[in-house]
Amino acid sequence: MLLLGGSLGSTVAMWDPQVRALSETLRVVCFDHRGHGGSPVPAGPYSMEGLAGDVIALMDRLGVERAHYAGLSLGGMVGQWLALHHPERIDRLALLGATPFSGPPEPWRERAATVRDQGPGALADTLLGRWFTPEFAERHPQDMELFRDQITHTPAEGYAGCCAAIEGFDVREDLARVRAPTLVVAGADDPAAPVAGARTIAERIPGARLEVLEDAAHLLSWQQADKVNALLAEHLAA
Repeated sequence: MLLLGGSLGSTVAMWDPQVRALSETLRVVCFDHRGHGGSPVPAGPYSMEGLAGDVIALMDRLGVERAHYAGLSLGGMVGQWLALHHPERIDRLALLGATPFSGPPEPWRERAATVRDQGPGALADTLLGRWFTPEFAERHPQDMELFRDQITHTPAEGYAGCCAAIEGFDVREDLARVRAPTLVVAGADDPAAPVAGARTIAERIPGARLEVLEDAAHLLSWQQADKVNALLAEHLAA
């Protein structure tokens, strides 16, 4: 089985290209992080331990002892946490648009405050500018509306609660303990999770493979879906 964990401010719909391509050979299960999409919206703040615990609880409900996991952005943070703290549950790991370190906490606290005050829609233009390259956004206005809708309809408490989980994230010194075979995929034009962070992950996880995709920003699983699908299929079949 393959679990797919998405970005902050997205829903399971962001994985549609992967579901279509990978379901032919794998049982694919997408999930919304707590406070997102169809998941419950408990009062925040949330923690990375709690978000990862939600994945373990999902696996337990499905009767799945061990699964592959692919995560993008926030989902990639959750994936790293799972591989470190629940290694017996993770088979192969794929980290897309991921970082091992969230940076100073203040920007995340400010973002949470903005969302609670004005709603996630106040961030939509900024986020879309990070998620996709300008050329892609201009060519695909319908995609931009799809993702704007996902951002805007994310519950404020859910978005802000996940910001709290992200703000203290730093696993740089722990990555050498990851034993799951790991694929790291970065977008060459990603301002949210620059290639340098992906390279740090790949260098510190034993045996990890790094792939950098040109003409791809943060949501590389959508902008470069065919390339991502091929990489995932190869990695998960190894």
